[in-house]
Amino acid sequence: MNRTHHNGTLRMENINEEVTLVGWVAKRRNFGSINFIDLRDRSGIVQLVVNHDEYPIVEELKNEYVIQVTGLVRERQDKNPNLATGDIEIDLSDVKIINKAKQTPMIIADKTDALEDTRLKYRYLDLRRPVMQNRLMTRAKIVTEMRNTLDNLGFIDVETPMLTKSTPEGAREYLVPSRVHPGEFYALAQSPQIFKQMLMIGGMERYYQIARCFRDEDLRADRQLDFTQVDIEASFLSEHSFMEIIEEVVGNVMENVLGEKRPVVDYVTFYDALNIYGSDKPDRRFEMLLNDVNPIFSETQFKVFENVLKNNGHLKAIVLKDNAETVTRKVSDKYTDLVKKYGLGGLVVLKYVDGEITGSAAKFLEEKEILDLVETLGLENNDALFIGSGEWEQTCTAMGALRLQLAKDYELIDQEKFDYLWLVDFPMFELGDNDELVARHHPFTAPKEEDVELLDTKPLEVLAQAYDLVLNGYEIAGGSMRIYDQELQRKMFSLIGFSDEQIQKRFGFFVDAFQYGTPPHGGIAFGLDRFAMALTHSETIRDVIAFPKNASARCPLTNAPSPAVDSQLEDLHLKINK
Repeated sequence: MNRTHHNGTLRMENINEEVTLVGWVAKRRNFGSINFIDLRDRSGIVQLVVNHDEYPIVEELKNEYVIQVTGLVRERQDKNPNLATGDIEIDLSDVKIINKAKQTPMIIADKTDALEDTRLKYRYLDLRRPVMQNRLMTRAKIVTEMRNTLDNLGFIDVETPMLTKSTPEGAREYLVPSRVHPGEFYALAQSPQIFKQMLMIGGMERYYQIARCFRDEDLRADRQLDFTQVDIEASFLSEHSFMEIIEEVVGNVMENVLGEKRPVVDYVTFYDALNIYGSDKPDRRFEMLLNDVNPIFSETQFKVFENVLKNNGHLKAIVLKDNAETVTRKVSDKYTDLVKKYGLGGLVVLKYVDGEITGSAAKFLEEKEILDLVETLGLENNDALFIGSGEWEQTCTAMGALRLQLAKDYELIDQEKFDYLWLVDFPMFELGDNDELVARHHPFTAPKEEDVELLDTKPLEVLAQAYDLVLNGYEIAGGSMRIYDQELQRKMFSLIGFSDEQIQKRFGFFVDAFQYGTPPHGGIAFGLDRFAMALTHSETIRDVIAFPKNASARCPLTNAPSPAVDSQLEDLHLKINK
């Protein structure tokens, strides 16, 4: 089974060398007495040439057979510029079949005919596709580079428990019944949050971990039930100093893994992100900003806008340049349905063609309003205009979703660009379903020092020392400076509705630790899967995870989850209520 080279590494400098290769048959082409075979291993594909009359065994070869070959490297006559090994080929002198294969249920190539569930059911075949192997290898290099950077900066890799105590951290937890403690449960860690803070109390000063985390939540393209974080925490650093360390980590990944320039990371406030881009994870690879048109309609007679403004609402406009003719009634209805999903009552769609504003709502607008729209928004011939209205944050979010959909539909996104930003100045709290205070991040996030005095009087105006790192519209990392004063931590718990008894029951061990000299500290957690997805331009997080769950939270490969047998349930003191 010995090989002398990996298939994808052979080049012109190997000409006239005798090589022994192994791999899978990707394709066999029969030209009479001469056969051409594409042999694939993890490193790539190389073309083999074999005389059928001399080696009739090639007649048996089918796609995905595992073979070993020996032959001479020679220059290829019809070179393939799309193949790394396209200048050479191997003139075979020996062919051995190592293992045979059935016909596969999917095409094993970068472009496959298989639906996602078929790919996941036969994931071991899907992983043979070069594009999938490149994604996973890039992910591995990202991890290695992040480890190396953190190690060099004095961070220590420490493992924390996966089985832990149930604590409220924002998402539904997975509970694990205890066999030896009937009726009691562990929780699978949503993150190492409490443990990494206790490592800071323990004097470790700088910690990191490639941590497996678990959240029982509804899935989407950038979310999984079990996922990986690069978890980082440090003591005795300012917020800005810590963020500079994270920029060093990201810069090394871009430079040493992707061969890209080190990014310049801008700072964008939470308010500006929502107000201008309609998202707290804005994609800035295209323009098309949200425009505030409240002043234009301050005295409007158009009842829809008038009612919104009377209730302190907001009007947000988006201009789609030079595409008015494509915005048909059917297209308008599609975008109206989109903003309705985000809570808006509807969408006003107008067109600017040959110096006139047209559309079903145009007849309700005053001439001055039309002139102001043209001037303020810089409308040009054949522009389309979309106006949404309602409560500020809801309107921003809905129009932000429309902005992204328009960019996708009209191919406005620069797919080769990597745009990073820090999102800062988050509100500390938001209102829950019953108008109660809810922590926007988690209850261990520190408020800005200048806002502490507002906690008792105007808590909704308090800003947090929190920060998200955003790449191309994805939140790839999120963190904050932590509360390290025990009285401030108790106040935080109290504000979000925890009684002293609840605090002691759920966080007693954590609160107790604060009494023994807690250092100022802060941290961040990278969503490694999401980071790898963005860097490899993958469409879903599932493309950078070896064995992911599908959108129905099931593993098509193993068919997990599955029922437990009665003896297992008895051991765990459980009974299924059917």
